Amino acid sequence: MTICQHPAPFCRQKPALPQPIAPARQQGLTLVELMVAMAISLLITLAAVAALIVSRQGFSALDASSELRDNGRFAADLLQRLGGQTGYLSAEYVIEEARLFGQPVKVSGEDPEPSVMGVNNAKRIAGTDFDWGKSATSDFGSSDLLVFRFLPSVEFLDGSGNPQSGMINCAGEFIDYIPTDKNDRAISVLYVAKGTNDPEPALYCARGRADSVAAGQPLIHGVENFQVLYGVDRVTPNAAPTVVPVTPELPSVDAKDDAVPDRYLRADQMTVSGDPVGTYANWRRVRSIRIGMVLRGPVGSTPDRSAQTFYPFGKAKASSTGTEGSAFASANDPGTIFSPTPDGRLRQVVTFTIHLRNDQKHGL
Repeated sequence: MTICQHPAPFCRQKPALPQPIAPARQQGLTLVELMVAMAISLLITLAAVAALIVSRQGFSALDASSELRDNGRFAADLLQRLGGQTGYLSAEYVIEEARLFGQPVKVSGEDPEPSVMGVNNAKRIAGTDFDWGKSATSDFGSSDLLVFRFLPSVEFLDGSGNPQSGMINCAGEFIDYIPTDKNDRAISVLYVAKGTNDPEPALYCARGRADSVAAGQPLIHGVENFQVLYGVDRVTPNAAPTVVPVTPELPSVDAKDDAVPDRYLRADQMTVSGDPVGTYANWRRVRSIRIGMVLRGPVGSTPDRSAQTFYPFGKAKASSTGTEGSAFASANDPGTIFSPTPDGRLRQVVTFTIHLRNDQKHGL
């Protein structure tokens, strides 16, 4: 259309302006775009899940590691305290023991069992009376059995008038009875076992007085290997000790006895075949106790499922053959070389030495 206010000859036609083209509306995503978006989303999700799993495993391993350390410290503290009490004589009987100092280890015709004893690769079977024959192969790791005895001394009464001694048994219970005689000793038995309905191994505690010991109760869960070596002063494996007379007043005091352990032996090396007196004499020469344990955490506490070997007492040097008294890993003591089934459990070795405070050699 031409619009002009002038006469026709003077009018010029104005060109029409081009009309803008409307953009096409988005109707959806193409299949390729959708697949790319889904792939990117899946990658992000997988990365987030992987990070969450790794983080959770880290927290589980940290919790398991903390629990293992706590259990190890608790076991060490408890056994150190029990070892410090072992062989203690109540003041009521010290005079009698002092009078018999140096005499053969017999009191009124009796030869009481030593304050420290043990069994290699064994556990205790519950019974009314404690009997060394009531032992069987340990459930886990060829673990050993350890016994502490001491005579409680009731030194004071609490606010309710109950006797207190400040001494404890392996369950952490305070000893509150007054001994009736020199043989009425408190006894604690430690060994590894598993419950009837609980497949998890634990360090068990059976306690009592004299030789009457109650059924054991789990003390620390997760202990699957418990090894014991005894630091002895001048003991030849499986042989009775020799005594060098010094004076008529003290005929059995050995001049060479310095009360310092010169080797570490297994429990079966303390036994003298057919000679219970010699066996007891060997046990009374124990001056220290070396404990080695392997503790394990719950399933899934570590992602590592590779085969591992643990040495509760440490590994001997390449030149060593693990001979008697070496206190290292030895093929003669299977529990000192422990290879558990790979099961995704975090494990930790705990090793410590108990130095016995009281004299184990004379009388009780």
